[in-house]
Amino acid sequence: MGGPPPSGICANFPKLRDDAKAKAEAISVIGKKHGDRKDMCAAVQIFTAAEDKVVKFLEDNKSSCGVPDQAVAQAKTMHANTMKFRDTVCAEGPKAKPPTLSDAIGSTPLDSSRNTSTGRGTLDTLTGNPLAK
Repeated sequence: MGGPPPSGICANFPKLRDDAKAKAEAISVIGKKHGDRKDMCAAVQIFTAAEDKVVKFLEDNKSSCGVPDQAVAQAKTMHANTMKFRDTVCAEGPKAKPPTLSDAIGSTPLDSSRNTSTGRGTLDTLTGNPLAK
């Protein structure tokens, strides 16, 4: 089918590729389970390192193993996308907003019919409180 099995340094490639594939599957499992950001970040970092080894192998052994230029370029592009994904996943999530004055004094931030009183007051008009309508 594909000729004789690769020999020498080229024989190491299937092991590197399979290792990266197994680590990519671990990311998929965490994603399907909706795992937390820490677990996903750790898995993506492990996969990024394995993928980096694959890319370096392809670059270093391009001529001796007969790796096409297109395969090296594709591997580099995929690795760049993985690193962007890693940076996004491993970045801190949205930060909590700092407390406002309303939070500090325990009042609601907007006036509504529930937190304004009727009768003579600042918001009353000739026809009553406009927020109560």
